[in-house]
Amino acid sequence: MAKASARHILVEKEDFCTELIDRIKKGEDFGELAQKHSKCPSGRNGGDLGEFGPGQMVPEFDTVVFNEAVGIPHGPVKTNFGFHIVEITSRS
Repeated sequence: MAKASARHILVEKEDFCTELIDRIKKGEDFGELAQKHSKCPSGRNGGDLGEFGPGQMVPEFDTVVFNEAVGIPHGPVKTNFGFHIVEITSRS
């Protein structure tokens, strides 16, 4: 079964999510931005969600984590929780 590790930043507004993605692409640290801005408790750990398999996260999140490129920020990913920036850190 496939496994992945990812980190994310959860915010309420799509435009702020887009702004944070731009900041990450320009070199700002993902983990520091997660600690400062993420509405998810994982933000305290730089947004780290650990390892998980398909179906353990909401479908919109799973689609990104198990199909998109590893190591770059993806988003905004809209879920019932808000808007996410997702970075897949590993996948096997």
